[in-house]
Amino acid sequence: MPSPRNRPAAVLVLAAALAATGLGPAATPAAAATIPVGAGSYSDTRPAGTVGPTTDTGTPVTPKVTSAAQGKPVPTNDWWSSLAFQRYGDNPHSTPMYGHPLTYQAVSGGLQIGYPTTPTIVGEGRQYEYAHKADLTLGLTGLNSPDTKADAWSDWTVTPYWSDGTRTLRTTIGHGMPFVYAKGSGGNAQITTASAPTVFADQGNVLGITVAGHHYALFAPTGSDWNVSGSAVTAGLGGKDYFSVAVLPSTDALATYRKYAFSFVTGSTVDWNSSGGTVRATYALTTEAKEGAERGTLQALYRHQWLNTTDALTPYTYVSPRGTMKVRESASFTTSQKASPVLPGLPRTSGVDTARLRGYLNDVANASDPFSGAVDTYWTGKALGKLAQLVPLAGQIGETEIRDKLLGLIKGRLQAWFTAGGANEFSYDQAWKTLTGYPASYGSDSELNDHHFHYSYYVYAAAIVAQYDPAWAADSAWGGMVKTLIRDTANPSRTDSAYPFLRGFDVYAGHSWASGHQGFAAGNNQESSSESANLSAALVLWGSATGDSALRDLGSYLLSTEAEAIAQYWFDADEQVFPSSFGHDTAGMVWGSGAAYATWWTANPEEIHGINVLPVTGGSLHLGGEKAAIRRNVAEMERENGGPAVEWRDILWEFQSFADPAAAKAKWDAGHASYTPEAGESKAHTYHWIQTLHTLGAPDPTVTGDLPSSAVFANGTTRTYVAHNYGSSTRTVTFSDGKTLSVPARSTATGNGTGGDPDPDPDPPTGNTFQLRSGGTLTTATGGTAGSDTIASAGGTNRDGTPYQPLVYEARGVNGTLTAGASTAFRFHVDAGTTVGLGQQVRISYDLTGNGSFDRTETYNYFATDPVAGWEQYAQTRGLKSATGSLGNLVNGTVRVEVWSAIGNGPAKLQTGTDNSVLVIPFS
Repeated sequence: MPSPRNRPAAVLVLAAALAATGLGPAATPAAAATIPVGAGSYSDTRPAGTVGPTTDTGTPVTPKVTSAAQGKPVPTNDWWSSLAFQRYGDNPHSTPMYGHPLTYQAVSGGLQIGYPTTPTIVGEGRQYEYAHKADLTLGLTGLNSPDTKADAWSDWTVTPYWSDGTRTLRTTIGHGMPFVYAKGSGGNAQITTASAPTVFADQGNVLGITVAGHHYALFAPTGSDWNVSGSAVTAGLGGKDYFSVAVLPSTDALATYRKYAFSFVTGSTVDWNSSGGTVRATYALTTEAKEGAERGTLQALYRHQWLNTTDALTPYTYVSPRGTMKVRESASFTTSQKASPVLPGLPRTSGVDTARLRGYLNDVANASDPFSGAVDTYWTGKALGKLAQLVPLAGQIGETEIRDKLLGLIKGRLQAWFTAGGANEFSYDQAWKTLTGYPASYGSDSELNDHHFHYSYYVYAAAIVAQYDPAWAADSAWGGMVKTLIRDTANPSRTDSAYPFLRGFDVYAGHSWASGHQGFAAGNNQESSSESANLSAALVLWGSATGDSALRDLGSYLLSTEAEAIAQYWFDADEQVFPSSFGHDTAGMVWGSGAAYATWWTANPEEIHGINVLPVTGGSLHLGGEKAAIRRNVAEMERENGGPAVEWRDILWEFQSFADPAAAKAKWDAGHASYTPEAGESKAHTYHWIQTLHTLGAPDPTVTGDLPSSAVFANGTTRTYVAHNYGSSTRTVTFSDGKTLSVPARSTATGNGTGGDPDPDPDPPTGNTFQLRSGGTLTTATGGTAGSDTIASAGGTNRDGTPYQPLVYEARGVNGTLTAGASTAFRFHVDAGTTVGLGQQVRISYDLTGNGSFDRTETYNYFATDPVAGWEQYAQTRGLKSATGSLGNLVNGTVRVEVWSAIGNGPAKLQTGTDNSVLVIPFS
């Protein structure tokens, strides 16, 4: 969605009239060349009267990089892009950059470093932020650099560069990195603290200090010595050029972190593969040993990562705006997720009245101008997306004339944009290595904003055309231009000299960023996560339709990864990310520093809630994985709105259908006669969508097919399996519950599946004894691998009875008959190590029907652990502190365990993966 970018401010302006800004003198192109690409083309010079990247006052700007990086494609739209894109003429260094757990800002004297651990609620309660505040500045004595440049970068790390002619400094920083690695010459290492530090460890070249309540370790070359004088901490480098700083999770972690102080990170890469309905990704750092032979390191994993890894994690954790980060002692880790389902359109069902759908389709196909008002790239894209959604629906009911008319409209508009020299064209910027569509909008030209939003619609529409007309999509025809847009927004190549690797998608953060320059006090931001996901789904469809399995699998990786990030960071699906003081169940925008219940253009609750839903397509089905979050989301929208949706009612009806199809249909039935569709929607699509899900049931992402273009729906205990086969011969699709579906060539098939598990729930929990498994799972399976999860500290505050940063374990789809006279039982092994005064507490909740509302909640008295290392058994015999609600039979229900620290000022451990830590529920 449009994302205008304004000057950084301490508090986000939540809704304001956005005035057009003068962008300075227009470009005067000369000797423009047309670059042919198949049947299409783009220009190497901007159209007359247009602009490219500029400062906020309209001055043209080029990448701010060192000579070593000259000519390389610069990753705009990243968490650190202000290093290279100087949006503000008076700031030649950078705006705050949020790496997590650390925050950074380049200044003339070096790199400010902070570790914000307490959220602030701003904007009249609409935004939470862990704002950058420097605890210390890393530099060299006397350094006074006039600017900071980007010297090198990799998938999620960057190396800023400072030079004042005498002194030169390079640092390497990144997502998930507790270390800052520095190389400098011309001066001693200097750490300037925000206030006089408290020294907790002095070991010569290793110094432990506490600043503003945060613990840091400073590492100089062996033989050096740190000297503290007020707020200045210095060390001679003894002829060497390296030193490092680490933020410590606790002072007792110093020995572990010291081990990796001179294993300097030199780069980062992610590798992915998608097969059999599973997406796997490995995140790896490369290192060099500055001293000794150690090449390992420490990485802090975001919530969306540690929820989906089985790799061993340490007890160490960090606070972040994305919830708890967990530390791994290794240079790599691997995640594994179910692939997010994608369909070119929902299938045909008996719930859709053919005559009624035909009438709605004709309303669109016969409109006097289906592209009315669509001039720039964004609004043209919206119009293309609206038409593309209707093509499969017309085909389903045999309306080939309508289908072909829609395809003709889409082709005609795409071809106009894909041909240089007309009223619409794409233009390549050699300095910034980017392709911009003109007319541009919402800063897609001057700020390089939102390319992934705008172009997602073009690629999606082209994928629908390719499904019906493969010749049109050939590289020698119009497919070459489609791939050029993909290279600009989601280039999988790190060696392409024309475009950067995955411009908008931040592989470690798990989602895209919208601002090209990242020029805000709050870091970068993304509003419409759903339009970002639209590009990923489009890659799945385009790759499937054209036989490009690499692009198809890239799309599957991007979509599955961002789907998890959206669930956690926009919708707070597990209620473990948003601070309790935030007071909202959803975020319209995610920032580097936090999130906001807001949009760029309005404070209307309907649009705050809807902007991360549209466009609703066959690539939106991942939203159905978090039904309780959807119910909370819709309920909050109606509270804030003072009633049901009016302005964007179709988008929000469709959103509700992912969790409650019957409720969505009731709203459609009552309100479809008198509303205006959202600009990217149509009554044809909304009617078909709501009626189809009412018939099939909501998406069921717990079961996946081995074909990316497949999905599963569940209505009560009945599952429906759907797949589209782009191939030229019949394909048997196998689903993760063992069911199979035969799909004819170039067709969509729908059925209840054959073979597999006769139980409609794949591998449902059986029995009444559940093991705790790291990653948040309760399972009746035996044979787990013993491990442990870290229970966060109570922070010295009494949390008795109120979960605080709890560990959460769930089993879903549980069926059972309540056993008369029985009650909940558990035995959990916990250990506080040698820490004094800790107590762990348990809450067990039962959602009897799986509708997202817990019918029975039991909180037990906390267990006071001893200060002796070794497991202790916490059981229900501690006694029930409180209980609400009543038990009944479980029908597709959910059982949840929460464990937290009720008292104390230190973390503890909870054993997992063994029969030493089990829950026994009172059901048979």
